[in-house]
Amino acid sequence: MIQSLSIRALAVLATVVACSSPSPDGFVVTNARLIDGTGAPARTASVRIRGDSILEVGDLKPQGNEAVVDAGGLVLAPGFIDTHSHADGDLREDTTALGAVSQGITTIIGGQDGGSHPDVGAFLSELEARPVPVNVATYVGHGTIRMRAMGEDFRRVATAAEVDSMRRLLRAALDAGALGLSTGLEYDPGIYSSTDEVLALAKDVAAAGGRYISHIRSEDYAFWKAIDEIIRIGREARLPVQISHAKLAMRDLWGRADSLVRILEAARADGVDITADIYPYLYWQSTLTVLFPKRDFENRASANFALTQTTTPGGLRLAVYLPKPEYQGKTLAEIATLRGVDSVTALIDLIRDAERMRKEAQPEFIEGKTVESIIATSMVEEDVAAIMRWPFTNFCTDGSFTGSHPRGFGSFPRILGKYVRGEGVMSLEEAVRRGTSLAARNMGIPDRGTLAPGMKADLVLLDPAAVIDRATPDTPHETSPGIQRVWVNGREVFAGGRATGVAAGRVIKRR
Repeated sequence: MIQSLSIRALAVLATVVACSSPSPDGFVVTNARLIDGTGAPARTASVRIRGDSILEVGDLKPQGNEAVVDAGGLVLAPGFIDTHSHADGDLREDTTALGAVSQGITTIIGGQDGGSHPDVGAFLSELEARPVPVNVATYVGHGTIRMRAMGEDFRRVATAAEVDSMRRLLRAALDAGALGLSTGLEYDPGIYSSTDEVLALAKDVAAAGGRYISHIRSEDYAFWKAIDEIIRIGREARLPVQISHAKLAMRDLWGRADSLVRILEAARADGVDITADIYPYLYWQSTLTVLFPKRDFENRASANFALTQTTTPGGLRLAVYLPKPEYQGKTLAEIATLRGVDSVTALIDLIRDAERMRKEAQPEFIEGKTVESIIATSMVEEDVAAIMRWPFTNFCTDGSFTGSHPRGFGSFPRILGKYVRGEGVMSLEEAVRRGTSLAARNMGIPDRGTLAPGMKADLVLLDPAAVIDRATPDTPHETSPGIQRVWVNGREVFAGGRATGVAAGRVIKRR
């Protein structure tokens, strides 16, 4: 089966040259196994494209001078929507957006974890003036506006005047088209905010018809309280809320994803529009400091908790470490052996040295650079699958084009290859729905995510028997086989294993 599909894939690629430029009469994709994004069963159909939109879907014959793409029986689906992306900061450096388009991603949502461009309006205007290959939308980051309102004096609850300053900045970003507010309540400076502060901002977002997305206050030791907090924000502010990259990232939480789902279902039954996104890995990428929720970096008990509950010395790998670049790629266990100390001491020493560099290094040396970053294993397959099965969970990468985590290049192919074809966690039709129409619904994007007349022509042609991720922590920027062709707004951005570089993307603003 795989061999025969690969032969058909070669036949499909033979049409790349003929259809690399848009025809004035548009094009029609014929002989496709259509999965339309709604969750409906796959069917044989053709799709006619005119300009940036889908004109017709059904049993169609080529007309006039329109170009023809013979899908060869492969799957044609809506382009995937990455609801939690950090690639918005990479788009000027990587003008091909290879990490996205090689996965079939046609839309990325930035401004995540409480961090966004400081001037959302300027950011979106620049993208309108100089488009990129993918569609881009953004949230406004709570941490970003908090820093602007409070400066370096952020390690405390904000005053009423400071919250008012944040509200003014928030409203300006919403007026510029931000989808809503994002928070990173496990990170500085958001970790120091009160729920009342976030609620005040969320109510302004609700009044503007926006949404709330959150890296919740704890994914480990205070997980259940953090879930209660986001539900409270959704209930009291009366706006849709989404849990970013949902996970149970602590040993004592493992196996309790069903309890999480029951809580979320109860909240939805009570009128709270709560949803989630997830990426398909057992390890995350963040900073060493996030392992210390109390920011007590010299506390051996806290360090020991992190290395027995949140991760392990062998499961914590340095992705970036400027104080000693030779440590990059090594686990904490390996570094402890090199230094001749126990793992707790090594962890404390690594943070101490990184914090010293942040404070003492010349600003021009560290400006725009990550001083330290880790990849840490904290989850189990049972919970990933359970959260993935929840009907209101859509998919994301939480990645970038330059990061050390393979999720930036491999997330969607990994879902299709490992969790759909390999493990049968859900059907292919349902997986496509999660990555397209559900993602569009959860982000408030009305004209993308399904293959239907009038929708924007964001399309991916894929071989379901061949698609799989190849990116790893050692080679995080490996592209995936099985994604054959990708169109954004009716223009081809990926074909034959390569990005075309066509700047077909649009800015998507809150409606």
